Amino acid sequence: MKVLLSGCSGAMGRTLSALVLDKQDIEIVTGVDKYPLKSSPYPVYTTFKECNQEVDVIIDFSHPSALDSLLEFAVSKKLPLMLSTTGHSDQQKDEIKKASESIPIFMSANLSLGINLLVELVKQASSFLEGFDIEIIEKHHHKKLDSPSGTALMIAESINETLDNKKEFIYGRHDSDNKRKENEIGIHAVRGGTIVGEHQVHFIGTDEVIEIKHSAHSKTVFAEGTLRAAQFITDKSPGIYSMKSMLG
Repeated sequence: MKVLLSGCSGAMGRTLSALVLDKQDIEIVTGVDKYPLKSSPYPVYTTFKECNQEVDVIIDFSHPSALDSLLEFAVSKKLPLMLSTTGHSDQQKDEIKKASESIPIFMSANLSLGINLLVELVKQASSFLEGFDIEIIEKHHHKKLDSPSGTALMIAESINETLDNKKEFIYGRHDSDNKRKENEIGIHAVRGGTIVGEHQVHFIGTDEVIEIKHSAHSKTVFAEGTLRAAQFITDKSPGIYSMKSMLG
């Protein structure tokens, strides 16, 4: 499988590049990054227009600001797209949906198997623990740009779907004049140091608390999931795919 890696100079791009070196059936043949590294095992371009290598799939770990040129290139070349960037606006999500009418696009805020198990567990807990207050706390390194994380939003949206979309998302609690409402899901972000990623979901009832937590200790878990998803999507028809599609 020949890969074009968008965002190859970033932390996840470098992690993926290192992981692929030990793979026999996957090769990154080219990359695109606004800030190319001085040394790279494959050619790196600053724009998609410069890239002319033959590839089977695009893996994106760049930034939402690169979405327009990324989608234009992928659609024009009819290339499957593994979209791992988070923080897209509602308008950009509409653009992704429109592009998926022409190409297969795999989207997931988190490609860890453990996180996707956590999502299934909190969905079950949400339907079982009626009347419990729900709070989500996510922790990441101090260089992370979006807040709250895409994974925290994915967890909150999964819970809300389970509860017939009756919940309202509250980001932080800086307004001391209002007490907590029953229909809220609190979402809180912590940024510091080199935390790779930690997500906690608290179900808080009368005299008891249930906590479901996932911690990632390296970016490799996300890189491994990315490669699995890229292999999964290479022969798919146009449409939007997710970890649920891949894991059945």
